[in-house]
Amino acid sequence: MSTRDLLIEIGTEELPPKTLGKLSSAFARGIEDGLKQADISYASVTLYAAPRRLAVLCSDVGEAQPDRQVEKRGPALKAAFSDDGCPSKAALGFARSCGVEMEALQTMKTDKGEWLVFNSNEKGRPTVELVPEMVKQSLAKLPIAKRMRWGERSEEFVRPVHWVVMLFGDDVIEAEILGFKAGRETRGHRFHHPEKISLNNPSDYVQKLDSPGYVIVDPEVRKDAIRQQAEQAAEKLGGVAHIDDALLDEVTGLVEWPIAVSGDFDEHFLEVPKESLISSMQDHQKYFPVLDQQGRLMPHFITISNIESTDPLKVKQGNERVIRPRLSDAAFFWNQDCKHPLETHMPALDKVVFQNKLGSVGDKSRRVALIAEKIAQLLGENKGHAHRAALLSKCDLMSEMVLEFTDLQGIMGRYYAENDGEPADVAIALDEQYMPRFAGDSLPTTATGQILAIADKIDSLLGIFAIGQKPTGEKDPFALRRAALGVLRIIIECDLMLDLRDILGFAAEALNNVVDASGAVDDVLEFMLDRLKVYYLNQSVTVDVYEAVAVLTPTRPVDFDRRIQAVTSFRQLAAAESLAAANKRIANILKKIEGELPQIVATDLLQEPAEKVLHEQLNQLSGEVAPLFEEGDYKQALNKLADLKDSVDNFFDTVMVMADDTALKNNRIALLGQLSKLFLKAADLSRLQS
Repeated sequence: MSTRDLLIEIGTEELPPKTLGKLSSAFARGIEDGLKQADISYASVTLYAAPRRLAVLCSDVGEAQPDRQVEKRGPALKAAFSDDGCPSKAALGFARSCGVEMEALQTMKTDKGEWLVFNSNEKGRPTVELVPEMVKQSLAKLPIAKRMRWGERSEEFVRPVHWVVMLFGDDVIEAEILGFKAGRETRGHRFHHPEKISLNNPSDYVQKLDSPGYVIVDPEVRKDAIRQQAEQAAEKLGGVAHIDDALLDEVTGLVEWPIAVSGDFDEHFLEVPKESLISSMQDHQKYFPVLDQQGRLMPHFITISNIESTDPLKVKQGNERVIRPRLSDAAFFWNQDCKHPLETHMPALDKVVFQNKLGSVGDKSRRVALIAEKIAQLLGENKGHAHRAALLSKCDLMSEMVLEFTDLQGIMGRYYAENDGEPADVAIALDEQYMPRFAGDSLPTTATGQILAIADKIDSLLGIFAIGQKPTGEKDPFALRRAALGVLRIIIECDLMLDLRDILGFAAEALNNVVDASGAVDDVLEFMLDRLKVYYLNQSVTVDVYEAVAVLTPTRPVDFDRRIQAVTSFRQLAAAESLAAANKRIANILKKIEGELPQIVATDLLQEPAEKVLHEQLNQLSGEVAPLFEEGDYKQALNKLADLKDSVDNFFDTVMVMADDTALKNNRIALLGQLSKLFLKAADLSRLQS
């Protein structure tokens, strides 16, 4: 079958820049799904997106669906004919529904009987007939929070539509999409080339939009151009462009023809914490800040213009005029906030609701202070500093700066605490309490920060579970999954010897004044251990290794991690597969024993050489691995237990466990029980898959 390229473009008013990537991906995915469902062949699907357009280019698309054999089943043969062989009403009705005479029908024999069938060859429909509906369905499924109407039209879309292009090879696909007749004419840059651009075929699209259109339609090419221009502009200023990925994506969705323009601001603004200046530049103006080689903010910025101005100096000066009042606001907030110690905001926190059933933010801070103090005591850290950091932890939420720039919570708390002369680790902890802020984020580096981060997250976890609002399905309004994973990462990766049940107990005590949380401790513990599964799967730990440890429910994350690492290492040993199979066999044997399992091995009842050797080696290794298990060195312990492989194999090869003699049978079961218990001090190896 011959093929052609297929181009679909929806031209609009400026699309929301933060969601342009998501809309574009969904549109392309919808078209690709439509081709697959229609069984139309294609080589590749490429998405294009710019502020005023969503487009998809499909290469080497088949001109029609392939013909296919269709089998339609009718009534059972015994119901299709009477005793004298005449067709029944059911058979005649089936023939009419197929548009044929009875003679054209065939019979099909199956295990459940014989049936009338009609086999036909269904000719594939042309692609041009199917594409319009694919486009409509894809547009209808786009993740648009709120659709809009424009003018007197009844059609709805994320922004008003101005044109539609649908080309299949050299030909226009005749269709009406969102109230517009599809054609071959696109539009260039709103200012540089607002005229129509006629496309001969899909292969013209990217080139003609670039020139004469002044539109870089490929979002990745446009993003790379923005990054390179920003980096080059910063280099000319003697610095490095601070490029936030989210901002880069947003700017990519704002411009069609990016031109970097650098600007300056007064150096006295650098007396304000750089994060507030950066936040002002990024959030309000979509500028890229410039840092020096030491990471200090320089008095420069880079903006990405959507036009190639004939007078770049005016563009530069215009942006400098705009940024000055923004930075002045940040400086004003900083100076105002520094007039009052951070702790003076504590009373105001009692007027801010954390959660209706769990009290105010002030109540939460006091609870977290109690939890943090007890965790610090367990770890042998400074209880006073942990308590103080917790009490101050949310005070910056009431500052002028954070009320304006909410993303600076914690960061500004650290600056204000330093300005107030608080202990260094207390100040740092106010920032570190929110770590990790996202997957893969760095962890708190100070003991006080680690303690505060754990205490704050644990209070939220247990409190929300206690009032019956735990996460369900994809809904997690309090980000408890992230909080649980954050606690686990801090404990494991910072090697903190903490027991989850202990710290949940501290949280339950702290919550006593508002809710009885004791009944939720087990649920939260199970929830957190389940998060560990996600944590380890992301590290390529296999499910069976996780389950081999999880079945023992260790509640100290560091201990859990040591077991995981030990079992992962054990699996690489030559003896692993055999010993895992043996443990599985032992588990099956022990399950079948009714009543209490025999515990004592009587040496005088050991008859076979293989059971004597196993018993002797087991006694010897038990003494050697006992201190290793006590120290949590599960890896070394399992390495030593791997020496049991030959003895265990010989035992199962030569010894009948379920002997007719009850005393012999019980003695052998007791021996296997001791072997199983020894391995279970690390993990349940019977869970490992071969």
